[in-house]
Formats: sequence, C-alpha cells, structure tokens
Amino acid sequence: MRNFIAHPEHGIVWISGASSGIGRALALKLAGEGYRVAVTARNHEKLVELQLEAAGLPGSIIVLDGDVTDAEDMEHVMASIEYEHGALAMAILCAGVYRPVHGEDLHRADFEKTFAVNLSGVVNCLLPAIRHMKAKGQGQIAIVSSVTGYTGFPTSAAYGATKAALINMAESLKFDLDKIGIRIQLINPGFVDTPATRKNAFHMPALVSPETAAERIAAGLKSQAFEITFPRRFTYVLKFLRILPYGLYFALVNRFTGWGERPANSSHRPVTPHPAE
Repeated sequence: MRNFIAHPEHGIVWISGASSGIGRALALKLAGEGYRVAVTARNHEKLVELQLEAAGLPGSIIVLDGDVTDAEDMEHVMASIEYEHGALAMAILCAGVYRPVHGEDLHRADFEKTFAVNLSGVVNCLLPAIRHMKAKGQGQIAIVSSVTGYTGFPTSAAYGATKAALINMAESLKFDLDKIGIRIQLINPGFVDTPATRKNAFHMPALVSPETAAERIAAGLKSQAFEITFPRRFTYVLKFLRILPYGLYFALVNRFTGWGERPANSSHRPVTPHPAE
C-alpha cells in the first residue's frame, strides 16, 4: 500500500518556524504550487511580510502566530486550523534555534533554549497534529532535523543532540503512524545559506540556498521516501563517517573542519538564530 501524499485539495499545510530560512522558502514554494499554507512563528511582522509576498500565487498564506515552546499556543494554532480553515493535510515542523556550544565555556541556557525549541517544540506541534490526523484517518508529517544529528560536530553539542533525538523520534513513530494512515518523513538538510550558517567558524561544503532547499524538500514530500536529505554528495559522506571507528572519525572531522588547529575558546559566543526559527 502506498503512503498518503498530501495534495492541495486535501487541506491545509502547517509550517512552524516559517518566518525565515527553510520554513519561509518552503511556505512560498508550496503556496506557489497551490497549497493553502498556515505559517507559525513568534515574529508576526515577518509572517505578514511573507503573506504579502505570496499574494497572487495559486495558493495562499494564513498567518497564525505562536511560540512552539508553549504547548497551549500550539493547541490554539491547531484549533484555529481545524475550526476556521479546514482539515490539516500536512504538518512540516521547521522551528529551531542554533546556539554554538564550546566545551571549555559551557552555559546551561544554551542547552535549555535549544532543547525547548528544537525538541519540545516539535513535540508540542506533533501531539495536536497527530490527534487531528488520526480522527481524519490520514495525514502527512515532516520533521526537519539535520545532518548534524548523524554524529557529533564542533559547537553542536546542544543543536546536534536535539537533531539526533528528532531522527530517532521520527524513526520510532513511523512504526505506529503507518498503521493509522499518517505518513511521517524526516528531512535532513546539509548546509543551507542563511544568516545563521554564515556565522559558522568552519568551511561549509556543498552549501545550498534556502530556495534550493525548498525545491528539494517539496519534491521529497511528493515521493515515497522516508528520509529527504540533500545534497547527497555531501550528506552520504556524513552517513559514512558515522560508521567509522571513533579514532579515525575524530581525526577526519578535526582535519575536515580545521578544528584541531584552533585554540580553545575562552569567551561565550553571541546567540545566533537557526535559519528555521
């Protein structure tokens, strides 16, 4: 039996973290394909700008403000979709933050904020979305993780930990969601050119634009694939790295990133938003 694939006639697409980065580009891409897209983020002004930019496209943008770290907020967003706009056909959970972590200068707030947005924020959206889709007997969910979830990288002790958790979460949920007609997919992008990634202190190979990322994701959402990952020439190298012996893995990553040559960091870095926030 083929998995459910959401089309515009099936109902609303809900995208969290749509004010910038991948979420924003994907909202415009899907609206251009005729979908009605409900967008959620904390920044109301950016969502309104997105809505205006989508004017004239075959689909439309519906602004629904909300903070993914607030479970009650996400319940209200889901209720608004259900009672004011129609059935939820697909949820794409993009919201996230990236706070660089240095082992020699640890701060609890970096972990707490990252976990609250990237992990608990996904759960806060998943629960009402799955409950709605279960009642309808069908639905599609896509969770945006990252290739940093495959294995550890410099400055990613908090961010990578949440992305690894999302990968495991999606894999685990698939066993049960398949039985009730809800299709779940995992999105693992490589490096995407955003204000946040430009602050990375290492070379980023195979960098793609948010628009290219949106095109790859939109195509993947219409496929039968569980994982949507790109660009494969880069992400498949990372898949290979994670099966290497640790001694070889750490040596290669230090060389690849140049991290082994860098002095220890003694000052806390400024907070930078993840492109999907």
